[in-house]
Amino acid sequence: MVTTRTPKMHGESHRTDRIGWLRAAVLGANDGLISTSSLVVGVASAAPNRTAVLLAAVAGLVGGSLSMAAGEYVSVSSQADTERAELTREQDELATSPESERNELAGIYVARGVSPELAVQVADQLMAKDALGAHARDELGIHASTRARPIQAALASAACFAVGAAPPALLAALLPDRMLALGVVGVSLGMLLVLGGMAARLGGASTTRGALRVGFWGAVAMGVTATAGRIFGAVV
Repeated sequence: MVTTRTPKMHGESHRTDRIGWLRAAVLGANDGLISTSSLVVGVASAAPNRTAVLLAAVAGLVGGSLSMAAGEYVSVSSQADTERAELTREQDELATSPESERNELAGIYVARGVSPELAVQVADQLMAKDALGAHARDELGIHASTRARPIQAALASAACFAVGAAPPALLAALLPDRMLALGVVGVSLGMLLVLGGMAARLGGASTTRGALRVGFWGAVAMGVTATAGRIFGAVV
């Protein structure tokens, strides 16, 4: 007697499952750290006044967090609107011309190397279970794990920006005036290297390359801002 077993869902964890929130989190933290550190260093170079530097840091943290949330929400909402429009159109096509949609789906499988006969069978079975889901995945490239989630992306961006911006803001409040600029630069560069390495590791890329890339551009941003602050401070 042959025993038929129902296949179990595999328990593997894939990086695509976290690509949405990971992208928003990494961008938010990096932007918060780089922009706020640059702001602190620039203001400190222009006018080494603790009150002015601290005020600039807090304003950068609050304004940057809200800006990141709004920008991410608008961007991802546009993607979500496009996905909904595509799914609505596909639903209408399935209702009006199911045979044509079945042939279209089968043609996709044939193009991937499946025999025409088997492709038709696969298309029939998938459409019998979830026609819209099959077309969303294989025709439109829309997957549940990568669907646009505007609110999630906005909250992640705002929170991570605030987390990234907090260290330079705290340093602006705690470090002596003479050590402020160098202290913020040193701590920020160290954190940028860690963040860049972590992001690269989570994404499956080279840890060293990711760390150096983020650290380099962070150093450029802080250096240019410090130079601009020093020039502006001398002029004023």
